[in-house]
Amino acid sequence: MQSTRPASADKILLIFSQTFVPDPAAVGQHMADVAVEMARRGHRVRVYAAARGYEDPTQRYPRRENIAGVDVRRLAFTSFGKKNLLIRIIGTASFLIQCFFIGLFTRRLGGIFFSTSPPMIGFTACFLGLLRRVPAAYWAMDLNPDQLIVMGKIKANSFRARLLEAVNRFILRRSAIIFALDRFMADRLRNRGNFAEKIKVDPPWSHDSVIEPLAHRDNPFRIHHQLEGKFVIMYSGNHSPANPLKTILEAAVQLREDASLRFVFVGGGLGKKEVDSYIKQYRLANVISLPYQPLADLKYSLSAADVHLVSLGENMVGIIHPCKIYGAMAVGRPILFLGPQPSHISDILGEQAIGWQIVHGNVDEAVATIVKIRNTPQAELARMGRKAQRLLRETLSQEILCGRFCDALATALWIQDVG
Repeated sequence: MQSTRPASADKILLIFSQTFVPDPAAVGQHMADVAVEMARRGHRVRVYAAARGYEDPTQRYPRRENIAGVDVRRLAFTSFGKKNLLIRIIGTASFLIQCFFIGLFTRRLGGIFFSTSPPMIGFTACFLGLLRRVPAAYWAMDLNPDQLIVMGKIKANSFRARLLEAVNRFILRRSAIIFALDRFMADRLRNRGNFAEKIKVDPPWSHDSVIEPLAHRDNPFRIHHQLEGKFVIMYSGNHSPANPLKTILEAAVQLREDASLRFVFVGGGLGKKEVDSYIKQYRLANVISLPYQPLADLKYSLSAADVHLVSLGENMVGIIHPCKIYGAMAVGRPILFLGPQPSHISDILGEQAIGWQIVHGNVDEAVATIVKIRNTPQAELARMGRKAQRLLRETLSQEILCGRFCDALATALWIQDVG
């Protein structure tokens, strides 16, 4: 990584992200990694985020603070939680409007960096870039209207879909660089126009600076949640309809008499309701539902698993990226992948013997695979986990990926002539 003070250090890199640390949402944590690394390199970095929690609006954060050299400013009336669509729209609209006027009047603006939180922030950022004649950088964490169409929320030929696609193409045209999370997402972006030269493929990284593997006997998380002596299959992160879990939940129902197994679901999101519903409907003592864990506690929760579950919807390849795999690799655990082939995860599992794959809808196969995994010798599971951890450390670590990401970001924002 570079650490010399750049010539552009007197200019401000403006980052718009509705969620930001200490909020546990993954997008905000990754945006924070980039912000901190850019500040470490000598850039002036200013972040605008929501003043309340993304999942839990009762959580309030300081209106202004300095985090590792990053000037973080949080905006009021920009997040009211995710339980009601109307108030989500109001919060998003408030965030977009405030960011627009902030960007319009920020002095010594050098560039703008944004992702997909909230939706439409890319239009605001790129329109500002056009008005202020500064470059903007886009980190595509998911793709819309693709996701909405696949999930049946809108029709492909509807006015809303066409409008979102027009906005999408405007963002892609105006962005100085576009970061895609895998080769499948990059292909979808390339199909939208002549943007290939601007697309860079970089997967998101695990937070291996704060995640380390812990032996079960040393893990207070297992003790607290009465997991001692149990074989734990864990899903950790956002529970989204784009990452369906029904097949595993049905398998948990069939395996509820197996006292050795525990299915642990950690995190939040719209899909968490389905997990809680299954627990209540079938009185599942073998399924545990827990909220998001603080970043500092992830090493305990992730290490509590024997195997980590990663799910990707059947038609979601290239639309979203199943980044949960990296946290599992960081703590040295094998992977149980529920999803289609080919995909980014099946690519990894095909090249490296670090897990198993099952398909959506085949509950009998899921049950048989889970029993097979449970009966696998601990020495073999540990070997697979070490191989996963080694792969992450050598090719997918935070230091490698975030460093490479910031190299490209700095080049695109500070060197490119925007004309």
